[in-house]
Amino acid sequence: MTASSPVRARILEAAASLFYSEGIRAVSADRIIADAGTTKVTFYRHFRTKEDLVVAYLQAQTDRVRAAAEHLSDDPCTGLLQLAEAMGAETCLPGFRGCPFINAAAEYPDANSPVRAVVRDHRQWLHAEVSGRLTRLGAPDPDALADQLLMLRDGAMVHGYVSDPAGVAASLVSAGRALLAAALH
Repeated sequence: MTASSPVRARILEAAASLFYSEGIRAVSADRIIADAGTTKVTFYRHFRTKEDLVVAYLQAQTDRVRAAAEHLSDDPCTGLLQLAEAMGAETCLPGFRGCPFINAAAEYPDANSPVRAVVRDHRQWLHAEVSGRLTRLGAPDPDALADQLLMLRDGAMVHGYVSDPAGVAASLVSAGRALLAAALH
């Protein structure tokens, strides 16, 4: 079976929907198999374990985010603003349940698990994306500022899930601008 087979894609799509809406550990392989309309043999032919499926789910999320980031402005300030606006807007989407990476990290506390490795890789990429733009803006300590901006982002993701998401985008952009202005002046 190829990595891009229609059956594999259907299993991954069913898993993504269930993992995000109900939680990873709460969803059994049998439930995914039923929702995907496949058999256990076929499921395990594509994913040796449920953890392999979780890794594939998170990698697909990473691929989606990275593809979206390719459309950000090359201008570092405009690109950062677009990134913050997109993250804030995401919290207003129907069915928003927070960041899939934060959620996965909470469900997989073992820092050495393959799931946490995907989460770590994604966060390192995101940090590098933000830090690189901050470097181009001339921020004096771009890595520290990127950490602060990503903490704001993480808080916005959680706030958008547990509270009223309507003001998250504007608040995230405003707080990010304040941090950036303080760092650059």
